[in-house]
Amino acid sequence: MARIFYSLALMIISPLIVFYLYVLRGKKNPGYRAHFKQRFGFVDKSLFANNNKPLLVHCASVGEVLAATPLIKAVQKAHPKLNILITCNTPTGREQIITQFKNTVACCYLPMDFPFATARFLKRVKPQALCILETELWPNLMASSRNRNIPVLVLNARLSEKSQQGYQKVAKLTHIIMRSITVLASHNKTDAKRFIELGLEPHKSKVTGSIKFDITPTQEQLTKVTALKQLYNLEQRFIWVAGSTHPIEHEQVISAHKNLLEKQPNALLIIAPRHPEQFDKVADLLTQSTLSFSRRSNNNYNNENVLLADTLGELQYLYGAANVSFIGGSLIRRGGHNPLESAAFSVGVISGAHTYNFDHIYPELIKLKGAIVVDNADELTQQLIALNQNSKACQTLGKKAAQCVANNQGAIQKTLNIINQYLEPKP
Repeated sequence: MARIFYSLALMIISPLIVFYLYVLRGKKNPGYRAHFKQRFGFVDKSLFANNNKPLLVHCASVGEVLAATPLIKAVQKAHPKLNILITCNTPTGREQIITQFKNTVACCYLPMDFPFATARFLKRVKPQALCILETELWPNLMASSRNRNIPVLVLNARLSEKSQQGYQKVAKLTHIIMRSITVLASHNKTDAKRFIELGLEPHKSKVTGSIKFDITPTQEQLTKVTALKQLYNLEQRFIWVAGSTHPIEHEQVISAHKNLLEKQPNALLIIAPRHPEQFDKVADLLTQSTLSFSRRSNNNYNNENVLLADTLGELQYLYGAANVSFIGGSLIRRGGHNPLESAAFSVGVISGAHTYNFDHIYPELIKLKGAIVVDNADELTQQLIALNQNSKACQTLGKKAAQCVANNQGAIQKTLNIINQYLEPKP
């Protein structure tokens, strides 16, 4: 009954959902209007060669795609003939899939969780198994998969105390979700315990750690970092990257950099807004300020105060070229973003206090002194000035961050072992 009410509620608000995605989001980013029929489960069967049943991996957006990339590539290496379909919810996620995998996987949007859309989607795709990254738990998708005997594997699962309380408010619907899960691989025992308290059968829970720690810069990536340093003369300057910033944070970051320049006139800020629709807005803010800036996309850098990173898929390389990074979504109540892309390159982290989306990462990173927490733009400025004046402390912060990454690796192999159990044997 709970699922029926949930589906009816979705149907009632469906015009608003379509209006929001196609009209509002589509106006800011035309990518939301492309492939729109996929939002209703209309997937072209030609995506799959020889009609082989694919492994279906769902990553909500860019962050999940980047986190899952090493795992998916490990699956590809272990099963080179396996068809893989990666789904996402956003155009930027879709672009990242194409960037990371080229034509070695199929990709499309996951349909909205209408019962008719998920049923149509699963009927056309016929996946061997459904792998869901983190917390994208859609009741109709999961229940329909269970009814079709499709294993549902929730991987790299995390559940904050706040999210657990939210699920408890819709206990009957949550029970349907928990009953639909075949295996859940969680970050740690605390996350596993929270899922079990919501109704997950204990024997379905496995603790594998976070696959986000299994990130090691490749030689190709290191080469790109070296090229960036040479292109922008970064070896001669104090560089800090403000990655995945949001409105309000943009202004705070710009303010902090203006104050830093009073102490270090040669410092460079590389600011990378979280969403592409913010690129022009940040450019306007920089225009209104007294700071000189250039845009990465224009490739016309000339020793300005600020480089606006208005391209996609380059953030980890920019982190690698920096002395220190600030991870956005944390000075405001947004929950933070992944600091490990910076830490893996031995670049220390500065973060705001609001990191609840990554409470499986930040406590360890802070404990090992690979991250510094600030409460506002003034404290951010103070830390930047201190690290600029003490290069040894800045380097130590980066080394501690990298050590935290190394200490927690191994989740990919554990997760791959789980996936292997649910792949159909080769004929």
